[in-house]
Amino acid sequence: MGFNIISAAEAASYVKHGYNIGLSGFTPAGTPKAITPEIAKIAEEEHAKGNPFQIGIFTGASTGDATDGILSRVKAIRYRAPYTTNPDFRKAVNNGEIAYNDIHLSQMAQEVRYGFMGKVDVAILEACEITPDGKVYLTAAGGIAPTIARLADKVIIELNAAHSKNGMGLHDVYEPLDPPYRREIPIFKPSDRIGLPYVQVDPKKIIGVVEVNMPDQARSFTAPDPITDRIGQNVADFLAADMRRGIIPASFLPLQSGVGNIANAVLGALGRDKTIPAFEMYTEVLQDAVVDLIRQGRVKFGSTCSLTVTNECLQGIYDDIDFFRDKLVMRPSEISNNPEIIRRLGVISINTAIEADIYGNVNSTHISGTKMMNGIGGSGDFTRNAYISIFTCPSVAKEGKISAIVPMVSHEDHSEHDVNIIITEQGVADLRGKSPVERSHAIIENCAHPDYKNILWDYVKMASKGQTPHCISAALAMHDTLAKKGDMRLIDWAEYK
Repeated sequence: MGFNIISAAEAASYVKHGYNIGLSGFTPAGTPKAITPEIAKIAEEEHAKGNPFQIGIFTGASTGDATDGILSRVKAIRYRAPYTTNPDFRKAVNNGEIAYNDIHLSQMAQEVRYGFMGKVDVAILEACEITPDGKVYLTAAGGIAPTIARLADKVIIELNAAHSKNGMGLHDVYEPLDPPYRREIPIFKPSDRIGLPYVQVDPKKIIGVVEVNMPDQARSFTAPDPITDRIGQNVADFLAADMRRGIIPASFLPLQSGVGNIANAVLGALGRDKTIPAFEMYTEVLQDAVVDLIRQGRVKFGSTCSLTVTNECLQGIYDDIDFFRDKLVMRPSEISNNPEIIRRLGVISINTAIEADIYGNVNSTHISGTKMMNGIGGSGDFTRNAYISIFTCPSVAKEGKISAIVPMVSHEDHSEHDVNIIITEQGVADLRGKSPVERSHAIIENCAHPDYKNILWDYVKMASKGQTPHCISAALAMHDTLAKKGDMRLIDWAEYK
């Protein structure tokens, strides 16, 4: 190998107060796991001495608890971008302890290259193999590894034996030029490969290799329930109907699907619907459900940034690599989420909303408009550029106390101009070709829970006339009622007229 073998503690000692570190990975897949806890120990020691110790963190997306969690708990993070899912990190962000920059995932690598966030002092990459000339073979995700490896002053490798070397060759590493020299990205079908199977790193920058054997801190998801199953079936029925009437080509189109239980239910329903032909995925994450569909022949190919799967599922891929090698590819996030490619391929996007309003605006990041949940992730990358953009969510939350359909979203991530379809367990609202007033009728009638239909219709009646009718004094009244009374159903519109 030719590089110094060092301990995780020694590697962490190269990270100083005020540094920005870049991490490989995308979700807990492929993220470093040994060095970041040692950085947390340094932070605790320095804080105990009364010294400052905080760092900035650049990642592809969320990480595992070994990074976002432990570093948040010891107050070692000053700045962090982009998406995250860790509850301790979320608490720290909402308490104002971390400067969190929630940006589109497709823009993360390029904004680091453009210098918007400052320099990268140290890059930490998880690898399954490294060669003496600096070829780094990543593990279960692409993320922003090529960019941070090139820009960082120092590079540290976590060589993780928990990831089989059978995974070598699954990556397609490609970094576009920056403007004004950028050319088209030549991906014309999900299975196209345009780059290298490794990240090339200047060997002189690699200050050490930390040998570990640590599986990904993979997330599991709860089993489907009647609500998520109904949402999934509604999505499948809608897409099948659009295909029958010629809106979607008979050969179908590539799909993007977000992370979570609803996404798994949607993919399960699509897999069961044999009127829909075997299809391809061009997406940012692949979950267990997609791997199962590949095995069944229902998904022909999966292009992704990350194998966000359980450890058992990942090991199954490694064990059956001869089967999967021509059916999977992992890309850097600025390629997996690239707007140019998404629009060219005609990707159908399916993402999850926290709430949607009666005109089709969607909030996917903030609870009651102020409290960050996870972040926008890649939903904006795909929604704005999709062939058909779909948002799903249950119609109510918290035992019916919260309606996901409201007069005005408390925070807007996706505007009405980008959202084509809203689907709840109640039904499907097709917003294409409709005016705002027509959209409001479709959403209330088809997506709102019965407990809230009349409440929403009462709002429409009191709204002032205009191209997009609203009663400004009452637009957030359902959220206000929730804050005051704990249940949106207890609203009295007369209080807000």
